[in-house]
Amino acid sequence: MGENRIYFLFTDTGTYLSRLINYCTKQPLNHVSLAFEPDLQEVYSFGRKKPRNPFIGGFVKEDIRSDFLKNSACAVYSYGLSETDTNKIKEKIEEIELRKSNYKYNFLGLIGVLLQVEINREDALFCSQFVATVLQDVESLEFKKPTCFTTPADIRNHEGLELVYQGTLGNYQESQRDLITQRRLVKGEAQLTKQSFIFLLSKKVKRLVIK
Repeated sequence: MGENRIYFLFTDTGTYLSRLINYCTKQPLNHVSLAFEPDLQEVYSFGRKKPRNPFIGGFVKEDIRSDFLKNSACAVYSYGLSETDTNKIKEKIEEIELRKSNYKYNFLGLIGVLLQVEINREDALFCSQFVATVLQDVESLEFKKPTCFTTPADIRNHEGLELVYQGTLGNYQESQRDLITQRRLVKGEAQLTKQSFIFLLSKKVKRLVIK
C-alpha cells in the first residue's frame, strides 16, 4: 500500500514512570514515536527533554543511540502511505517544531485517559496524542476517538501496521547497520560484475575489429 513508508517506534524504558503507565494501562510499550526512515535517524515524539528528569517534557527529536534509550524494549512498525499523505504529516510536525518552545508535555492528559475525561490543554500533548494529532489529515489512519484519548496501543493495533522488529532498540540499530553493509556489498559486487562484463565485451569488440 502506498509509495512511502512511515515508522512507528514503541518503547518501554523501564523507568518508574513507564512502569506506572504500564500498570495503569495494562499494556506494554507505552511510549510511541514517529519516523520516516527505517534507520530511525530522526524520531519525533513528545517526551522528556532531559533523560534524568521525567517532569520536563515537550516536543523532542529522540536519540535512539543514547544510553537512556538504546537498552529499551521496543517494537518497530511500518505503514504504507502516499507521498501526499506523508508530506501532510511532515508539515504538521514542522508546524509543531517551529513552536516547540511553546509546547509542554500533557501530564494532566494522561490522567484524563485513565479517567476517560477529556482534558485538552493548549500547546500540551503526550506522545500518542502527538502522533494522533499529526496523523489527523490522513484518512487511512483514523483512530475513531479524540486525540486526547488515543493510546500507543490504539496506534499499534491499527489495521495495516506491519511489525518490522521486536526486541531491544540497540539490537535493532545493529541489524540496520548490518543491512546497510550488506546492501553496499551487494551493490559493490553488482558494479564489479557490470565492469567485468563491459571489459570482456570491449575485448571481444577489439578482436573483431582487428580481424
